[in-house]
Amino acid sequence: MTYEQIVEEMRKLIAKKDVSKVKEHLAYQFNITGEGEGIFYLEVEGGRAHVEPYEYYDRHAIFVCEADVLFDIINGELDPIKAFEIKKLEVGGDLTKALKLKEFI
Repeated sequence: MTYEQIVEEMRKLIAKKDVSKVKEHLAYQFNITGEGEGIFYLEVEGGRAHVEPYEYYDRHAIFVCEADVLFDIINGELDPIKAFEIKKLEVGGDLTKALKLKEFI
């Protein structure tokens, strides 16, 4: 899968998620390693989510993983905390805000 395909797939998956209950501004950066390597961000604000293929400097948290790990998490096939524990996912930044991602994915 190419970087562009990963970003497009994330847009499709996030569009299906209900973020209407998220009242605060959240910004997450994803650094994809391995196949399709690249950086994109997910921003949730005003009950809407946006995925863009850019680095986000004012992010609350950063996630580093391979694309298949990210898709397993988004699809509910892998718990993000478990992925972190088994070192398939690295997390940096505000961990409280990072954990809020689990509420809507």
